[in-house]
Amino acid sequence: MRLLDNLNIDFLGKRKIAYVISATFFIVGLISLLVRGLELGIDFKGGTDIALKFKNPVNITEIRDDISSMGLGNVEVKTFGGEDGIIVRTELQEVPAQFFPKYLNSIYSTLKKDFPDLNYTMIDSTSKSATFQFETPHIANQVFNKLSDAGFQCGKQNLGDENLGITVRVGIADMIKDNLRVEMPDNPFIVQKEDLVGPKIGEELKRDAVIAIILSLVVILVYLGFRFKFAFALGAVAALFHDVLITLGVFSLLYGVIPGWNLEISISVVAAFLTLIGYSINDTVIVFDRVRENLKIHKTAPLEDNINKAINKTMRRTLVTSLTTLFVVTVLLFGGGEVLRG
Repeated sequence: MRLLDNLNIDFLGKRKIAYVISATFFIVGLISLLVRGLELGIDFKGGTDIALKFKNPVNITEIRDDISSMGLGNVEVKTFGGEDGIIVRTELQEVPAQFFPKYLNSIYSTLKKDFPDLNYTMIDSTSKSATFQFETPHIANQVFNKLSDAGFQCGKQNLGDENLGITVRVGIADMIKDNLRVEMPDNPFIVQKEDLVGPKIGEELKRDAVIAIILSLVVILVYLGFRFKFAFALGAVAALFHDVLITLGVFSLLYGVIPGWNLEISISVVAAFLTLIGYSINDTVIVFDRVRENLKIHKTAPLEDNINKAINKTMRRTLVTSLTTLFVVTVLLFGGGEVLRG
């Protein structure tokens, strides 16, 4: 790095080349954003959160592979509350229609096994639930207890002593339970929760994410306007838009192109974009400080010379900061797992 102490590169003299390269990335990314758009994650589109608690510690990679092969769409699988717990997040909010008959057959099989001579009627059926009516409240109560013990999500039609109806709901958790019980017969588990993330929550998160980024840019604009000059502040914010839009363009261009890379926009990715803004503006402020010093010391020198000197003087610091960050991020990319990859 000592070689960079006396660096003297005419950066501004080559700015037109940089303009062309940067504008190409910017325009291609912008076209991709307009045509392909971005793939939004569960946080924004809505979906289902399911928490599972196992008897023994689990291998999260194996479970992630098992669940990803079930046809649940985009799925996130993370550890939850220790090595024996996981949380599954999928974009689905109900069981696909083609799978529902399978779970109805499971209900029929359970009823036939435990109540071979039982008489009952299915009085209602939707894409995610079935309601049965029985002859007496006593039988309805027995069936409710048996189905609940078997792991089905049951509810009584009314809470009085004369209840005759039982509603059995089939959720995403039931699909996961059936699959994992086959794949992991020696490690029993329970479903701790199954929560739906509705579209309203998704819209709220989307709006809050946009507001967070806009407010951060406004605060940066005001701060740099006071610390330097308003022209400096405008340039810095324009550079931030440049950095963020190019990165968004990369997310749009590469989604689905590289196998195994999760390039959906989630809340954690929004946090990463805010971090990107922080890194970018930090480096900009370092250069601006040098430019301001040079303008005071070398008042008669051309503006281009003062800016070139500032960039050359800060280049060692820029490279050290950027490369150390790049090394860590590269390790996280390849070794940090699915959760951190985006």
